[in-house]
Amino acid sequence: MDDRFNTIAGWALFAGIVGLGLTTVSSHYFNADKPHRPEKMGYAIEGVEQESEAGGDVPIATLLASADPAKGQATFAKCASCHTVNQGGANGIGPNLHGVVGESIGQGVGGFAFSDALKKVGGKWDFDKLNDWLKNPKAFAPGTKMTFAGLAKGEDRANVIAYLNQQGSNLPLPAAPAAGAAPAADAAAAPAEEGKAPAAEASEASAQ
Repeated sequence: MDDRFNTIAGWALFAGIVGLGLTTVSSHYFNADKPHRPEKMGYAIEGVEQESEAGGDVPIATLLASADPAKGQATFAKCASCHTVNQGGANGIGPNLHGVVGESIGQGVGGFAFSDALKKVGGKWDFDKLNDWLKNPKAFAPGTKMTFAGLAKGEDRANVIAYLNQQGSNLPLPAAPAAGAAPAADAAAAPAEEGKAPAAEASEASAQ
């Protein structure tokens, strides 16, 4: 009786040791190829700005030189639910955009009630400001009523601006920067030539 009990106990202990060993081996095997946590979680959402998109760091003047107004009209279809662009068109959720290029920001004709956030920006809708606005409206004018997230691709923004410019503005497009030209800010910061006194400082420009 004792021999039979010892035999059963021995086999039970042996089975436990084997099971533990198999568990350890399988754990190492399956975890060896387990994928790591992705560097960026989640999914890309259409319409949300992404700085890495093509054209993100290219000056808008350069992009406008090859912009396609026909493609801009197609992209503008995303805006047509809120905006009209024809001359004398009615305001919708957003203002009529006929002649918007060169127009005062937040002071368009037609009686549209612009947000205080946009009115505070000041200045005119030049090509650079339109590019910044279309890229990220909420960053351009925090508190704006504009709910559109922005156009991530610089080419898309340039195409839309070129299209809008044809709708009652027709302003000359800015000249594209020469290849290899130093940015204006860098040129202004360059030291005076050796042996020459620096020019007198210009008076501070009035606030826009």
